[in-house]
Amino acid sequence: MKAKITPTQQEVILDDGDIIVSKTDLKGRITYANRVFMRIANYPEKGLLHQQHNIVRHPDMPRGAFKLLWDTIGAKQEFFAYVKNMTSEGHFYWVFANVTPDMDERGQVVGYFSVRRKPKPSAVAAIQPIYREMLEAERQAGPAKAVEVSVALLTGKLKSLGTTYDRFILGL
Repeated sequence: MKAKITPTQQEVILDDGDIIVSKTDLKGRITYANRVFMRIANYPEKGLLHQQHNIVRHPDMPRGAFKLLWDTIGAKQEFFAYVKNMTSEGHFYWVFANVTPDMDERGQVVGYFSVRRKPKPSAVAAIQPIYREMLEAERQAGPAKAVEVSVALLTGKLKSLGTTYDRFILGL
């Protein structure tokens, strides 16, 4: 079970050369975490291995964003996103994430790789108000409809901009 961590307002900023790497099984449990991940998130290896990757999920992240992630990687496609994560002491850090299915020789997904790096500040500034709007829509809709409403809000925004999710995220 994920320990209750109280978020702080202290940001941890990645260095330009920091590359966070992790691998999970099909259920999202961490099977590998590189030293950069451990350092930034402030967890020892034993504190990350076999834990759900959402151990670093910040409550400012809308559930709809993770629905898009799971739908995309479930379709054996790579997924890109700007993600606000949380350290073991409640500090936050932003990453530009790429999640890719790990497939065996028969083309069956056996897990997932995630590579994260320092995001552009302008991209974080662009995505934050969208995430806030998605979170508010989730709160208003209630738990049963939160994800559906959040994804619909994002989809509608992208449609009004005449773009796709990938083009929007990669263009930030």
